[in-house]
Amino acid sequence: MRISVFGLGYVGTVSVGCLAGDGHRVIGVDPNVTKVSMINGGQSPIIEDEIDELVANGVSAALVSATSDANEAIAATEVSLVCVGTPSLPNGSLNLEYVENVCRQIGAALGEKSEAHTVVIRSTMLPGSMQDVVIPALEAASGKLAGEGFVVVNNPEFLREGTAVFDYRNPPKTVIGELRPGDGDKLVQLYAGIDAPMIRTSIETAEMVKYVDNIWHALKVGFANEVGNIAKALGIDGQDVMKIFCADEKLNLSPYYLRPGFAFGGSCLPKDLRAMTYKANRLDVDTPILNSILPSNTLQVERAVNRVLESGKRKIGVLGFSFKDGTDDLRESPVVEMIERLLGKGLDVRIYDKHVNLARLVGANRDYILNAIPHIARIMQKDVDSILDTSELVVIGNGSAEFSGISDRLRPGQMLFDLVGVAKPTSSTPAYDGICW
Repeated sequence: MRISVFGLGYVGTVSVGCLAGDGHRVIGVDPNVTKVSMINGGQSPIIEDEIDELVANGVSAALVSATSDANEAIAATEVSLVCVGTPSLPNGSLNLEYVENVCRQIGAALGEKSEAHTVVIRSTMLPGSMQDVVIPALEAASGKLAGEGFVVVNNPEFLREGTAVFDYRNPPKTVIGELRPGDGDKLVQLYAGIDAPMIRTSIETAEMVKYVDNIWHALKVGFANEVGNIAKALGIDGQDVMKIFCADEKLNLSPYYLRPGFAFGGSCLPKDLRAMTYKANRLDVDTPILNSILPSNTLQVERAVNRVLESGKRKIGVLGFSFKDGTDDLRESPVVEMIERLLGKGLDVRIYDKHVNLARLVGANRDYILNAIPHIARIMQKDVDSILDTSELVVIGNGSAEFSGISDRLRPGQMLFDLVGVAKPTSSTPAYDGICW
């Protein structure tokens, strides 16, 4: 393909070198004449393993050149990658000035071009930036609408400085955010030789994925450091602890517990978190990340309670109130806490859980639920139908498979609030809502 790359920093230069290495004809574009001269002289403007050789080989093979003229680059190419910086402003917001300026330059050039062109944004931007900044700038400068004469795609990069060339060739995933189905077809062709999952999604989802990745990495570093600090204060080698932690790829390093949904509960997680943060406090070890987990969990319960109250419905049915499916453990169940709060607001609440039998509850489990909801026997129902028959708003509290088809059984005017994502409808249903979706 014939590709122009706008911005010759780390992402742009690596893209130029790797694309040329794959046999594509690449034009780098940057207002910095020093960078342009270096590329044209076969030199990389950045320090990165393998990139010097890739750029030199690309220039020697007449596959790589550079310019400061956007019109020249757009006229000679069919795909443009925007790889300019998005630095922070003093208040923490993003400075999209460079992205907007480049999009105006590209748009002006597209206004003079009759052939179809694909504009690919690789710069890291917050969700909504494509719709609020990129597309308006391209359309205003070109006099064309996105989808007419040019298409716009978001393609976040997952490159680490120091291993960027390796990461380009071996990404964890390839994400293509499209305004319309098919907009990313050129990129699918471009990355056909890369062995990685190809994910085509909405533009907004693609924009957010990069942020979630980076924030997760930051959280992992902070979490490991707090664990290490507590361990050291106890005379334990924190690196040994985390090495054993990371050996568990079934639960610890896995998709488990990483699905948005309701709060956590049960007899272990809240108790153990409180115990460890108490111990850290006694050791005079600050653990702001660990200390924030339980308050964050409480906020998720409040979100659910407020969503029910905002519905205006008075008759509420709750399907599944043990802390998770497949158990009758009610200790610190966030659903029980939500039920208790709704009852306190005077709502008529009915509940059902096939795993919970009051006559069989014993010990701390029985004590907990009778203290939380003393009259629980009066509001428990025998089956799902009893809940559906009497409720204006149905809440799904855990992931039991028997709740998966509930959205298709709603009566007109009846609402469904799903806390776990088990009953997502296959088609748009105005009566359905999820806590995080």
